[in-house]
Amino acid sequence: MENKIVLTGIKPTGTPHLGNYVGALKPLIEQSKTNKTYIFIADLHALNIIKNPKDIKQHTYEIAALMIALGLDLNNSILFRQSDIVQVYQLATLLMNVTPKGLMNRAHSYKAAIDKNTAAGLDEDAGVNMGLYTYPILMAADILLYDTDVVPVGADQKQHVEFARDIAGYFNHTYGKTFKLPEPIIGEDTGIIPGLDGRKMSKSYDNVIPLFAPESELKKKIMRIITDSKLPEEPKDPDTSTIFQLYKNFATESEIAELREKFLAGGMGYGTAKTILFEKINSVLSGPRAEYERLMSNQSEIDKILEEGAKRARIVAEKTFERVHKAMLG
Repeated sequence: MENKIVLTGIKPTGTPHLGNYVGALKPLIEQSKTNKTYIFIADLHALNIIKNPKDIKQHTYEIAALMIALGLDLNNSILFRQSDIVQVYQLATLLMNVTPKGLMNRAHSYKAAIDKNTAAGLDEDAGVNMGLYTYPILMAADILLYDTDVVPVGADQKQHVEFARDIAGYFNHTYGKTFKLPEPIIGEDTGIIPGLDGRKMSKSYDNVIPLFAPESELKKKIMRIITDSKLPEEPKDPDTSTIFQLYKNFATESEIAELREKFLAGGMGYGTAKTILFEKINSVLSGPRAEYERLMSNQSEIDKILEEGAKRARIVAEKTFERVHKAMLG
């Protein structure tokens, strides 16, 4: 992965939770220390979900503040708003002229919408706008615009990068070699991050712990974690415990081994285990939380960082678009 150009987008559609942090944000912060990384806040992609511009703007600030507070290296990484780069709109328009309709018909998001409508007895395209239908083309423009080598994605998002490769291939075949073919990088399996009820942590299950919840709320959430009915003196299985599974993602190896032994030995109640979990998560996140709150109270500082990131991203975007424009229009 060294010396590769890495790109990832984060959609500003809500407040990230601990599952997002463990599965995506923490690995992203780490790999950005060794590779040039473009991180765009995908406000254009959010338009299919959020119709209130104030919400998109607020969530954009939240994502930017969160990434900075978590330690994103702004010297090695470029953080910017997607919509601040006019070339992404322009490139998406040009790429539509080489993208087969059949490719869009196979997009997971479009097929999911059709399936939902069919199950409800509606017209298959009910509620489907062209933003949703052409979503993969805009995503391809995001990826190809910065000469991206690799795109870290979850297994369920791999299709986005495959489509970008396909579209780049169609373009190169028609107009000559113009684009790199990006590669998807599937992150290491961190396992399912459990929520308060033991199911996968997900907003749709209403079982999440917000990443930067205030200390009192964080404690309250953790104390609500559902457990079995074992008494304090009974041994407990750490591998089926939501408390232990969360703890593993914040503690050191020695701390993990010590808590595992306490679970297996018995003599520790779940209330005590929850307190240990709260203290560990709070110790890891208290510093970033304070920086996040400072930034959210100084949004002009966030604006300056995003503007500087857009300026740096635009240098590459302009060159790429000029190359594409020349290839297609002379």
